Amino acid sequence: MIPTFILFIWLRGLLAFAIFGAAVWLGHEWYQRSWSYDPVLQQSFFDPHFGANEPTAYLAGALGLLLIALAGGFVIRTILRLTGSSTGKSAATNDDPRIPAPEPAARQRLRRLDGSELEVEFYGPEEAPPIILSHGWGLDGDEWNYLKRELSDRFRLIIWDEPGLGNSSPPSNRDYSLEKLARDLEAVLALAGNRPAVLLGHSIGGMITLTFCRLFPEALGTRVAGLLLTHTTYTNPVRTVLGASFFTAIEKPVLVPLMYLTIALSPLVRLMNWSSYRNGSMHLTTKWTSFGGTETWEQIDFAARFQLKAPPAVLARGMLGMMRYDATATLGRIEIPVLVVAGDRDPVCKPEASQHMRDELPNAQLATLTPARHLGLIEHHRRYGEVVSGFVASAVQTPVQGRG
Repeated sequence: MIPTFILFIWLRGLLAFAIFGAAVWLGHEWYQRSWSYDPVLQQSFFDPHFGANEPTAYLAGALGLLLIALAGGFVIRTILRLTGSSTGKSAATNDDPRIPAPEPAARQRLRRLDGSELEVEFYGPEEAPPIILSHGWGLDGDEWNYLKRELSDRFRLIIWDEPGLGNSSPPSNRDYSLEKLARDLEAVLALAGNRPAVLLGHSIGGMITLTFCRLFPEALGTRVAGLLLTHTTYTNPVRTVLGASFFTAIEKPVLVPLMYLTIALSPLVRLMNWSSYRNGSMHLTTKWTSFGGTETWEQIDFAARFQLKAPPAVLARGMLGMMRYDATATLGRIEIPVLVVAGDRDPVCKPEASQHMRDELPNAQLATLTPARHLGLIEHHRRYGEVVSGFVASAVQTPVQGRG
């Protein structure tokens, strides 16, 4: 979730409130128009006349809008499946990402000097090649449910929740800069012991990884064997989003004030997010920004639910941090193996950003998922797992047997 997404949050939320408000108004109008007056008794009485009349039209409109407000997601799900825009293959193949992954081999709480505590989970054999996984902003360690199932028999997956998200607590100083997050990543990397690890980051996870490379260059080639940058960018993501010129123009006058408004009105934004989830608009924006057309409804719903869990104030502070991010000068100094993974239709971190990183990094390859947008790693999780497995095996120079 990058800074421009703040517009979706507010537009969806205001739409949700407008739908509910219109339902209340129509219901009130129906109630008012359903009263009659008895001149003999000289009193009013409630006497609704159901049928092809104006009061009934108001009631029907109120009930219809209330249905959309509370159960629009079910309607949208039905429409997507009837039109073939969302397949049902998850149900048939038990491929639902919402199914909890196996229990981790171990858990650890990592205390930081800023007061935050990071939740870290370990999957796979302790002696296997380690991969440190950094999730996208607004998500948490559950993002990696597919990889937990598909790679934990061959690799040591070390998965952490970034501060304020998932089961990690926020920093007391409210610092969500990329530098702070990169130092957190360095602390998580220490848990891999003496074995060189591969750093895998999605979206802001990739930005954290590149910031780590700037702050800890001595770790590259010693503690870090390779980097895997997925659906991410090398600079302020407002500059590499679809429609970058427009969003750059409104960054300071619109986006930044909306961030601070989100922080101030965090409880209200939570209610807006819940309303957007119930009416289905959250599912639609998630589908349009994150998936390429071969996704399942279960994958859409899985991704949408993260927005219900993430505290809006944390999201906004992290987005402000992303606006100050730039790793352009760092790229040419990274000489270890790097695999850049792009989505061919990603509107959040355009594929051109991935191509630029591939060209500027001295030892980089580019893999493109298709058709894919910002969550191509979920939509094409089997292909993505194969790409990750092959790259890690090459980076750590350890032969890895494929699945039977």
